[in-house]
Amino acid sequence: MEKDSCRPFMFHSSSYLNDHVGFCGSIKQSPSDFVVTEIDTSRQLVTEITTDHKSKETLSEQLEIRQQNCKRPRLSSPEVYVEEECCSIPDDSALCTAEGLPPSTREVEDFQYDNVFACQLDKVDTLDSLLDDSAHEQLRLFACNVKDMWNSKSEPAVHPSELSLGPFLDKKDRASLHCAIRKQYPFLITVTKCGEIVVKANQDYQELCCLVSEEEACGFLKFLDARMEDSKFAFRPDGNKEHRKKVHHFISKKFGKLVETKSFSDSQQSAVVVVRFRERSGFRKRTNADLRQKQEIYTAFTLRKENLETLEAIGYLSSELGVLSSDFSYTGIKDKKAITYQAMVVKKVTPKSLKELGRSIEKKGICLSNVRSASQPLRLGQLQGNHFDIIVRNLKQHSNDCPASLKERIFEAIENVKKNGFINYYGPQRFGQGQNVQTDQIGLALLNEKLVKAVRLFFTPEDTDDPVNKAKKYFLQTEDAKGTLAMLPDFKVREKMLLRALNRYGINQEGCCRAWLSLPHSMRIFYIHAYCSKIWNEAASYRIKTYGTKVVNGDLILAEESAANSSLNAKVICTLRKH
Repeated sequence: MEKDSCRPFMFHSSSYLNDHVGFCGSIKQSPSDFVVTEIDTSRQLVTEITTDHKSKETLSEQLEIRQQNCKRPRLSSPEVYVEEECCSIPDDSALCTAEGLPPSTREVEDFQYDNVFACQLDKVDTLDSLLDDSAHEQLRLFACNVKDMWNSKSEPAVHPSELSLGPFLDKKDRASLHCAIRKQYPFLITVTKCGEIVVKANQDYQELCCLVSEEEACGFLKFLDARMEDSKFAFRPDGNKEHRKKVHHFISKKFGKLVETKSFSDSQQSAVVVVRFRERSGFRKRTNADLRQKQEIYTAFTLRKENLETLEAIGYLSSELGVLSSDFSYTGIKDKKAITYQAMVVKKVTPKSLKELGRSIEKKGICLSNVRSASQPLRLGQLQGNHFDIIVRNLKQHSNDCPASLKERIFEAIENVKKNGFINYYGPQRFGQGQNVQTDQIGLALLNEKLVKAVRLFFTPEDTDDPVNKAKKYFLQTEDAKGTLAMLPDFKVREKMLLRALNRYGINQEGCCRAWLSLPHSMRIFYIHAYCSKIWNEAASYRIKTYGTKVVNGDLILAEESAANSSLNAKVICTLRKH
């Protein structure tokens, strides 16, 4: 059997159950020749899932969503109280409003300042209640000296690099003082040393002010300090791509474990750098009541795609919905040159919003159905299997097969599978059929932490002269990530994601590490799984070659009568499936 290609299979197995002659044929001459339908864990085709009882939102749910929508204020912040004549701190230190954001960004709940504003009104009283007049004045002068030193164009005067406010034995008092100082003087940081509060200049604030306005830097640090889940911070629209790249790089370097950034286009063709907290990072503990009050929104649906890579479809949907590609979860990657149906779950998007997109979607080859609420994301491998409808064309006998007719060979092959089953090898597609570099080689390089080698293997071109391979050749010759980006078509999603990161961080061990991490986990692990699949194929081939099909000590057998109740995680060395 061969795919629509003149290249032979490069298969990682060589042992078969018998020496049946077989026949030749071609598959995947068109996407409609290869239809893949996912089977979920309840053994149901994803195309047969009914949503009538799930998709209708109750009146109480609609009211709750409407109330949530009413509580989404624009980004703004209160005045910051500091004596202007000494420190020259702007009194309208504010976050950028949501008006500069695209509609998809404004729809998400933004950073709320209600509690911050209430705290701002009494912060001076808080400092007065915690510090005596002398310590309060020392703090004020230290803050002014820090600002004067940063703003001075001449040689700055020598001032102490830190200020001690003395010991505070009560932990609650220390926490209150930390909070009050950060809110009144965001350009300062406080640390505790053996119960003693020490104040220093915040160098991150100074570096950020070199990239954005002081108002934006101040607002961004307040956003970090508030740590409100699902909130977002937006810098002002910026049409300079190189400058936005510097902002992305700075935030990733300094706060990458806490937040992530993405650029969104606005109506004036500029772009807005939007920051949000990473999942389960940096948030205060919540009570059970809080968890019940605010549940994460998940929406499940069935994706039908035709002649598209899974990541290409996700990239389009994430752009239309204003979320990240990592907000989508699925059970596995499906074929490109095929019509495929698979279950997906998207986070932070309501069923209503997804249904509206499904009705207006314009991209050819994508269709959404079975839209419904879900309680959690999907995991890789969370499926029973896949159902295939395959058309085999150009049937013919092997050139050296004369005695029998083609019809006889086909009948023999069908009966042979019914009687003897087959070795459930991973097929050539798992390894990148016909490619100069196969996916298991990239997986091995990643396992060995040879990340630069893995990148170069990934961009190894094929022996054709199409635009994609021209771009890959150019990259390997020049290591010009930015230039290669411009040469690649939009559907090469993985290549573009890697190149953007390489352009930002460089083509060295650290830069390549960041580049691989820029891919969704489900895509990175695909290459590791490919290497594991190669090992499985070789182990299964060795087992059959050494012992044949007879059962020997050490075999793990999946009995047919218990197959229906078997665990999806059952470790089977070699399963001979009979149909």
